[in-house]
Amino acid sequence: MTSLSVEMLAADAVEPITSAGNAQLGIAVLAGIAVIVLLITKLKMHAFLALTIGSLALGSFAGANPAKTITSFTAGLGSTVAGVGVLIALGAILGKLLADSGGADQIVDTILAKASGRAMPWAMVLIASIIGLPLFFEVGIVLMIPVVLLVAKRGNYSLMRIGIPALAGLSVMHGLIPPHPGPLVAIDALGANLGVTLALGVLVAIPTVIIAGPVFSRYAARWVDIEAPEKMIPQRPSEDLDRRPSFGATLATILLPVVLMLVKALVDIVVDDPENHVQRVTDVIGSPLIALLAAVIVGMFTLGRAAGFTKGRLSSTVEKSLAPIAGILLIVGAGGGFKQTLIDAGVGQMILDFSENWSIPALLLGWLIAVAIRLATGSATVATISAAGLVAPLAADLSASHVALLVLAVGAGSLFFSHVNDAGFWLVKEYFGMDVPQTVKTWSVMETIISVVALVFILLLSLVL
Repeated sequence: MTSLSVEMLAADAVEPITSAGNAQLGIAVLAGIAVIVLLITKLKMHAFLALTIGSLALGSFAGANPAKTITSFTAGLGSTVAGVGVLIALGAILGKLLADSGGADQIVDTILAKASGRAMPWAMVLIASIIGLPLFFEVGIVLMIPVVLLVAKRGNYSLMRIGIPALAGLSVMHGLIPPHPGPLVAIDALGANLGVTLALGVLVAIPTVIIAGPVFSRYAARWVDIEAPEKMIPQRPSEDLDRRPSFGATLATILLPVVLMLVKALVDIVVDDPENHVQRVTDVIGSPLIALLAAVIVGMFTLGRAAGFTKGRLSSTVEKSLAPIAGILLIVGAGGGFKQTLIDAGVGQMILDFSENWSIPALLLGWLIAVAIRLATGSATVATISAAGLVAPLAADLSASHVALLVLAVGAGSLFFSHVNDAGFWLVKEYFGMDVPQTVKTWSVMETIISVVALVFILLLSLVL
């Protein structure tokens, strides 16, 4: 699916939609991004509409035929949704099963029962990382923050000492590890191997989350010493359930798709023979669609039925999980449309020309572009999608491992310094009862640490591989 869609994108991008020079294209890109930023920040327009209008504005500023701009945008939207739409839906279903069945609570309660004192920040980063694997960032925050507030209050911990590790775990999973939408779209756009990207992503994520989570939380707790706000501590989810799935079954269900994808990656490396029966089997079961589908089907029994769900409630849970992702799908799709408009306008070649003149390594360039778009739009997903489209030409001459590292570099850049134009900024601020300066000193700094530390480890890996 990935290679096919990338070939289609390449075929679509053979003839640029405009003959504008690099200077005009550069101005058009800045103007297009500026339109998106103004619409999102000043007019509070939905990101889907802002990206759509911004794509049309980009084409206009570049002097492209409006009809060709529309064709590029719709083609990019369609190919992006075709590539990752089903995966986003399956991830949403798995996340909903995890939350509604009490499986998430079971993991939390089991780990917290064995952790105390200095071990608590490490327990929180572990919980968030595990729970964050199948969940979207916003869903993970809504699920984890009530737990963070309860733990801080019951254990009399500093809220930042407990909260920062949890937020770091969720954020690192969101930016670096598929099957989250941003990394998936970047993998698709750059033609990266999903298994290799996942394996290298885990290698980068572990030290990054340790430094940005438990280590940084010591300083964050000194800078902002606050208690959990009473009004924000809600009732625990799933208290109405008579029973919950076991810790082992829940953990196995969450990790199933990750294990299947990693097995495929290992077999591809060790066997490296497309005709080999073992590799052909692992190519199927390790594909993201089959891996996630398998986890959802298994989860219906290990999570849903284990919690006493009837067939009707299982069906209702699946149905409720799909409605909230409509906006995510549209934003991701529109981001893909914006990316394709950039590509077809010839911006990719412009970036390639500039990078040759500046002698900036591809990994650093991908990170810098993602940082700029992240700061401008506030959206990690939009930054990942747009930056991946811009640096796609650079991936052609890279090895499989370095293409995977380019995906991770873009993902790391997309997390840089969350501020007032990011919905996550306000979500954290309100849940933790902080003011804007306190949120900047904790959440924003944490996001920047994740971005920079991840880039350092990505560059180190590039020297080894």
